[in-house]
Amino acid sequence: MRNIFIIHGSIGSPQENWFPWIKQELEKLGHRVFVPQFPVPKVPKPGGHSLELWLKEFEKYKKYLNKDSIIIAHSRGCTFALQLLPTLGIKINGLFLVGAPIDYDQWRPDIYTEYDSFQARPYLWKRIRQLANHIEVFQSTDDVIPISEGQFIADKLHAKINIIKNAGHFNT
Repeated sequence: MRNIFIIHGSIGSPQENWFPWIKQELEKLGHRVFVPQFPVPKVPKPGGHSLELWLKEFEKYKKYLNKDSIIIAHSRGCTFALQLLPTLGIKINGLFLVGAPIDYDQWRPDIYTEYDSFQARPYLWKRIRQLANHIEVFQSTDDVIPISEGQFIADKLHAKINIIKNAGHFNT
C-alpha cells in the first residue's frame, strides 16, 4: 500500500475540485489517501494564508510520508509542497504539481500579500530534486496562472511538463 497525499490550494478544501474523485479511485487501487484540510481564511485578505500554519498542520501526517509516498498538489498546494519537502527531508516516490504558481508578485501583484509567506523562503530546487524520484508539472493553456510558471518549475526541477488544452485552473 502506498501513501498518497492530495494537497488543496488557496481557500481550498478536501471536498473541492477533483480531490474526492481521485481519492476514491486511488483507494480502489489499494492506496491510503490523505487529503488534509489546511488553515485557510474565510475571506481572502493580506497575510491570509500562512506557510507556518500549513507546515504545522502537516506534522500530523509526517509519520505516513516515506520512500513510496506520492504528493499530488494543486495551485497554492504546489508552492506548499515545494517548501514542505526540504523542511521534512524525507525522500518520496513522486511529486505531481497541478496548476502551479511560483511568483505571484510578477503576475498578480494586487494579491501578492495574501501569499507572501509561501514565497518568503527561497526554493531549494536541488534539494527538492533529490527528495522526489519522479516529478511532473501540469499547466493549462487557459489558466490564470501562466504556462511560464509551470515551465519555470519544470526547468528548475528537471521535470516533465504536461500542457493541457483548455483545462482552466484544473477546478471542477
